Amino acid sequence: MTEVDEQLARRLVDSQFPQWAGLPIRPVELSGWDNRTFRLGKELSVRLPSSASYRLQVEKEQRWLPVLAPVLPLPIPEPVAQGAPGEGYPFAWSVYRWIEGAPAAPGAIADEVAFARSLAAFLDALGRADARDGPEPGEHNFLRGAHVSVYGEETERAVAALGAEIPRDDVLRVWEAAVGTRWERAPVWFHGDVAVGNLLLRAGRLAAVIDFGSSGVGDPACDTVIAWTLLAGASRDAFRAAYGGDAALWARGRGWALWKALITLAGYLEDGDDRLAADQHRIIRAVIADQE
Repeated sequence: MTEVDEQLARRLVDSQFPQWAGLPIRPVELSGWDNRTFRLGKELSVRLPSSASYRLQVEKEQRWLPVLAPVLPLPIPEPVAQGAPGEGYPFAWSVYRWIEGAPAAPGAIADEVAFARSLAAFLDALGRADARDGPEPGEHNFLRGAHVSVYGEETERAVAALGAEIPRDDVLRVWEAAVGTRWERAPVWFHGDVAVGNLLLRAGRLAAVIDFGSSGVGDPACDTVIAWTLLAGASRDAFRAAYGGDAALWARGRGWALWKALITLAGYLEDGDDRLAADQHRIIRAVIADQE
């Protein structure tokens, strides 16, 4: 496959959108995993799927982001144009309006409780958007919004591989509680990847939510994972109170957080990355403590 780099982005823009051929292109500091992002001039960005696994996200975002934007309390990516395969690159790609902001991080958030409430209000508004004809969980979003048990085999393999590295009995109690509940309501819109890199700050406040590649309509429990990956104490309590949801939804949310932390921890330990592994241990401890 053609390397997704600045030169490719330049060729694609120049060949398909000559009106922007004179604008400078440069990589962004945090380009992302699913896509490679480049800034195009001052007002635009170019977003290229990094592999076939993410190709379906382009048309989904082009179709649905303009529908969702008017009902949401914070800015989200605004599609400006859709590019076609070319220059040896095999996928559709997007041009978006550039959104200023820095990724959320504990030290950068001015008021974590206010941040948590703002995020909960955004997710609540997203969940209230008209979900008719919206994309159900599937290949396009790696089954986010489906029942958390879709990752049961991965979770079991990670638990077995980690062995004494984790408190197995406590982990299994969290997982069993998660898979023992179900979303009993009509499907709703969810983001699917509420993570620090997709939450932008300006002046320490939540200013925008980006990257809807994992979005869809279904069970929104996956959107609560941020409660354990970023929030803690009063900010977690504020997020839970503002977002609402019953105990079953939060049990499934713990399951989503646990699945990701377990498989990520197994990978980091295999690679010998103790620093990143420690963060996954922290998440697992937080999820277990919350369950108890």
